[in-house]
Amino acid sequence: MTWAQSSITTSYSFLKVPQNARLAALGGVNVSLSDRDVNFFFSNPALAGDSLTGWASAGYMFYVADIGQASFAGSIKRGKNFVGSFGIQHFNYGELEGTDPTGMVTDAFRSGETALVFSLSHRVSNFRVGATSKFLFSNLAGFNAAAFAVDLGGLFIHPEHDFTVGLVIKNFGFRFSDYSESSQSSLPFDIQLGTTFKPKHMPLRFSFTAYNLVRPDYLYSNIDEQPSTFNKIFSHVSIGAEILVHRNINILMGYNSLRQQELNVQQGGGGSGFSFGLAARIKSVDLVFSQSRYSVGQANYSITLAANLQEMIFKKRVL
Repeated sequence: MTWAQSSITTSYSFLKVPQNARLAALGGVNVSLSDRDVNFFFSNPALAGDSLTGWASAGYMFYVADIGQASFAGSIKRGKNFVGSFGIQHFNYGELEGTDPTGMVTDAFRSGETALVFSLSHRVSNFRVGATSKFLFSNLAGFNAAAFAVDLGGLFIHPEHDFTVGLVIKNFGFRFSDYSESSQSSLPFDIQLGTTFKPKHMPLRFSFTAYNLVRPDYLYSNIDEQPSTFNKIFSHVSIGAEILVHRNINILMGYNSLRQQELNVQQGGGGSGFSFGLAARIKSVDLVFSQSRYSVGQANYSITLAANLQEMIFKKRVL
């Protein structure tokens, strides 16, 4: 039997789905992994650093059947101390069978949601701050909605050790239009806090992220079983680990307790909550592949390809 379900529903829930393969492999939520991936400004705008300027990436998550998510991201230098990032996140719900009020089958339809994202970050000493604006568009069964959301993030970078702390306020904004006059859609507002650190002389890097902090009682129970205090607390934590096999090869692992509890059913829940991945860099190209579970009884795969276009173009011109 299952008791671990979300007690809160919002619109634009695709914003909570990991936008890239590295994030999916590391537990799905991370606001403190700095200067490792051009896509991470989607998680925290302060994670876009100087070392990522000139990078661009494209990725795809194979969700369920013909449902999937495509994404694109890029980063450029803006002035002396600013980094600008931009991206697209599109979640395609595939083709669905339509029915009328009597249950009769009608024409099939397609649904999808898209976010156009623009971000700017700035570093001051050991701190980096950033802001992201999101233009959101949703088409569900022919009903349309649009909204605007903002993320505000900060990051502390230790001057001597591989240690960072990130904080982000996500998805606060307003609606441009709603699905209907009676609709009351809302944004998935959240506050997230996390840390990433690498123990000295160990080929490991760990990330711990607390999320859904604005919803202490995110889980509700069924009549048969009550969630324990431990499960309530741990459902707000995402854990990620990287094994640094080589400077160009990382093995990625993650655990998300909320996902595990949501999919903890009598059949088909095996492996839920755990995620794995592999990241490899070949010269100026990064390739990341991950496996995770966002649906009962089926693994979900993500792949992200990124390249340092600035370096590749510059070298080509020099030659």
